[in-house]
Amino acid sequence: MSANYQYDPYALLPETSSFTVSSESMADGQTLPIAQVSDGAGGEDMSPQLSWSGFPSGTKSFAVTMFDPDAPTASGFWHWAVCDIPVTVTSLAAGAGSGDADGTDADSDNGQGLPAGALTLKNDGGIAGFAGAAPPPGHGPHRYMVVVHAVDVPELGLSPDASPASLGFNLFSHTLGRARITGTFGR
Repeated sequence: MSANYQYDPYALLPETSSFTVSSESMADGQTLPIAQVSDGAGGEDMSPQLSWSGFPSGTKSFAVTMFDPDAPTASGFWHWAVCDIPVTVTSLAAGAGSGDADGTDADSDNGQGLPAGALTLKNDGGIAGFAGAAPPPGHGPHRYMVVVHAVDVPELGLSPDASPASLGFNLFSHTLGRARITGTFGR
């Protein structure tokens, strides 16, 4: 990949409203803290704390995803995909998608800290939950796009075995707005 080329998968989608997402765990454009790095790369596999506001009227639920467009594949790498988050929920605690709500048991399940009704899909590592950053050594820094999607239906009707790409396809028709924060990590 050319050092000057930065693929943005969201630039190819229809324009939507934007709103605000912030995080106590990570800063936009900055290196991810070790907590958001894969345990296989010396990290903790802890999903970041997120808060969002200013989403469009008509929003009935949210989806949260984390995608690495710089992965050495033709399809990038999905690290996290959660949908059907109730509209009344406007924040997720650190570790909410990583097992226990405090993030101490990342391999135990698909996110005990997520709200009732939320559906966690398997990431590209094959685990229903959050997988931290783990770019190949020497591949340079990768971007990790954490996006909160404002959705126009309470539930997208996906099955638990749906892929993150299927979620993306459904979001194509149901997204009212997006809020994004992007961290980086390389090794």
